[in-house]
Amino acid sequence: MLTQRQLFLQHNAQTSPEPLMLEFVRAKGVYIYDSANKKYLDLIAGIGVSNIGHCHPSVVKAIQEQAETYMHLMVYGEYIQTPQVNFAKALADILPENLSCSYFLNSGTEAVEGAMKLAKRYTERKGFIACKNAYHGSTQGAESLMESDFYSSGYGPFLPYVSFIEHNNISDLEKITTDIAAVFIEPIQGEAGIRVADLEYMQALRAKCDETKTLLIFDEIQSGFGRSGKMFAFEHYNVKPDVLLLAKGIGGGMPIGAFISSLEIMSVLSYAPILGHMTTFGGHPVCCAAGLATLNTLIENKIVDEVQEKGQLFKRLLIHPAIKEIRGKGLMLAVEFENFDVNKKIIDACIVDGILSDWFLHCSNSMRIAPPLIITKSEIEEACAIIVKNINLVVDKS
Repeated sequence: MLTQRQLFLQHNAQTSPEPLMLEFVRAKGVYIYDSANKKYLDLIAGIGVSNIGHCHPSVVKAIQEQAETYMHLMVYGEYIQTPQVNFAKALADILPENLSCSYFLNSGTEAVEGAMKLAKRYTERKGFIACKNAYHGSTQGAESLMESDFYSSGYGPFLPYVSFIEHNNISDLEKITTDIAAVFIEPIQGEAGIRVADLEYMQALRAKCDETKTLLIFDEIQSGFGRSGKMFAFEHYNVKPDVLLLAKGIGGGMPIGAFISSLEIMSVLSYAPILGHMTTFGGHPVCCAAGLATLNTLIENKIVDEVQEKGQLFKRLLIHPAIKEIRGKGLMLAVEFENFDVNKKIIDACIVDGILSDWFLHCSNSMRIAPPLIITKSEIEEACAIIVKNINLVVDKS
């Protein structure tokens, strides 16, 4: 009989020549357990997904109850489905008034695709601007917003009329003209290695988009739902987007994304032509129920209130001459080393010691620190001690 490892290699499409090949069988809270029952402290939360931990009881309960009530009924937007309505209303309650209408989908990249169509339809313009070293997804439209040729090589041609600016470079904002439908930007760039936008830059960006009547679209697929120390990263800047993109952490582990705007802007998808954007499984009742349970858990347990302090604890404990810099806000951090080789050796050594981390698509010399927001101070201390121990081992051998 073939092992799970052999079946995985034979029947699951591979996305890298050397996958990690860790075989996990269960997960709970901040830990994932392998087939030998070894536990690993998860410092990446499925790349910012499990914000309230793995298999949170409130999310599991919501999933079970909704699965027993009904699952898929109809393509999105035709039937009144309580899980969708309640989640959309709960999001509207915590967002600015101009972000009151949600369109739920299956993922972050789908949220980007929907927002691209929305921007074109609403502004009647063709052009887009995105930041260099950004990551907005891997579908053809979303990948058109990625400037790097490394990941897009061999998959073009992509959409025309897309130009790129430097994140945090105010002079580049002059590229935003009346030909641009929307600017897509991460307030905190994720795959660039956690690059936090400056207050002055964000306010200048908002002003330029107002001047040119260009939609400002914030991609908070990684930074949303408390990861930055506020429920949404844009709250750090006193700047409101015209469209907000969410996914990853909003579903408590279930697949769901959303683009959110005003009722006025979103209404253009409903006429000339009708069904301007369609999805079969977007806004799945079980996923929306999980999303509402996740949001309620964050709010009721005041989880976000402790995120800044926990992030600061990582920064205080991760002290070593080999660490060039620690960037980020809250529990969205990047620990920079001299090069990828050093970073990869440290990450691999930490995995052996039961600590899961990885690096960034556009910043391979930096280690990702993005654990579930429920991680305790003692677990942070344990993780940092193991990381520093392995930095010492790798540096000594170098």
